[in-house]
Amino acid sequence: MTARFGIDTSVLVRLLSGDPLPEFERCVSQLSALVADDGAEVFASNLVIGEAYVAVQHHYGISKADARAGLAEVLRSGLVAPLHGRAIFAALEASGGAGLLDRLIADDYSRADLEILTLDRKMASLPGGRRL
Repeated sequence: MTARFGIDTSVLVRLLSGDPLPEFERCVSQLSALVADDGAEVFASNLVIGEAYVAVQHHYGISKADARAGLAEVLRSGLVAPLHGRAIFAALEASGGAGLLDRLIADDYSRADLEILTLDRKMASLPGGRRL
């Protein structure tokens, strides 16, 4: 049976920022061993992706566009994948309208077959969105 793991925000931030370098290298080494040597699958939830997106902007001064691009790169690296698959790449690559966090929230609700109730005009424009 394949081992499956979910990472927390600290791991994704480390992979995204590369800082501090010794911890980044250790993180990559250990994840590589799990994936390549043990055949494990490693995933990042929408919540972890959203938290990492905000954290690298706040703590590292990375722009929204660069944070999105960096997340897409890390999630395509083979070390860690988005828990909800390819749909998350569409959210990362979307521009204009609702922001990344809104798109991740909408994805989670959609998977639970729920409509989104919101006061935000842009969020309401997403599939399944409904403005109160």
